[in-house]
Amino acid sequence: MHLLTYCADGDDTPRLGALLAGDRVADLAALATAAGAQLPDSLLGLIRAGAPALATARGLVAGAAATRPLSEVSLRAPLRPGKIVGVGLNYVEHVAESHRTLDTDRELPDRPVLFGKPSTAVTGPGQPIRHNANLTKQLDWECELAVVIGEPAFQVAERDALRHVFGYSIVNDVSARDQRRSGQWFFSKGQDSYAPFGPAVVTADEIPDPQRLDLSLKVNGEMRQDSNTRHMLFGIARLIADISSGVTLEPGDVIATGSPSGVGAGMVPPQFLQPGDLVEATIERIGTLANPVIDAR
Repeated sequence: MHLLTYCADGDDTPRLGALLAGDRVADLAALATAAGAQLPDSLLGLIRAGAPALATARGLVAGAAATRPLSEVSLRAPLRPGKIVGVGLNYVEHVAESHRTLDTDRELPDRPVLFGKPSTAVTGPGQPIRHNANLTKQLDWECELAVVIGEPAFQVAERDALRHVFGYSIVNDVSARDQRRSGQWFFSKGQDSYAPFGPAVVTADEIPDPQRLDLSLKVNGEMRQDSNTRHMLFGIARLIADISSGVTLEPGDVIATGSPSGVGAGMVPPQFLQPGDLVEATIERIGTLANPVIDAR
């Protein structure tokens, strides 16, 4: 299933929905009420409720009759994660690109490079990326596959790691390249609106091999990134095993699995986001996450 959070009919109350064939949206809470079933009214609640709730949602969607066009709703971020674990330097060509332009190590890392993004950085499809020229002149993009955790994971073996995945989405790991502080990335990558997330969470059963997904990013319609998740240095199972060796991953947590090459800092000359730009991150089987850039001074 493609699970959404959306608003409709001029009401700002978020609703849990499922995207059906023909770009139709089903309201899962309304379906549950009509069927006399119990179902959480948020995607985070659905994830936390586990397999029985997901099975109920599948059954409701299978018989859905009352739907509305996707064009008539306003999408929101699918959920607000408890934590976002970012992964740096996880594509070989991006390691070389970053060494050349961002003074990172030349050698490939021998274990995942991890950092945190706060949940307040999350923004939804169509929502603005805030460009504050008082804080950055080097606002950059990074299209990344997002892994949404479904079951608690602590000290998980790599062979068992994918059992803890609820689904997959897209994160644009927006970065202020000139706000790294003594090598630390928190403020560079953690400011408000620096984690566009969505448009949907696709359940893991619909993506049997997450290491074979095309991903790309356009700025104002021009291709900037074009790669495939098979080029990850550390695959998703390895990332879950490594992170959970010391940090509990909880339902609804998100791992942003790293960016391929093609970031603005790596271009010759470098190019960065400006107010008025439109950024579109696309991943096969998931969709496109589009966000405008606005002046936030």
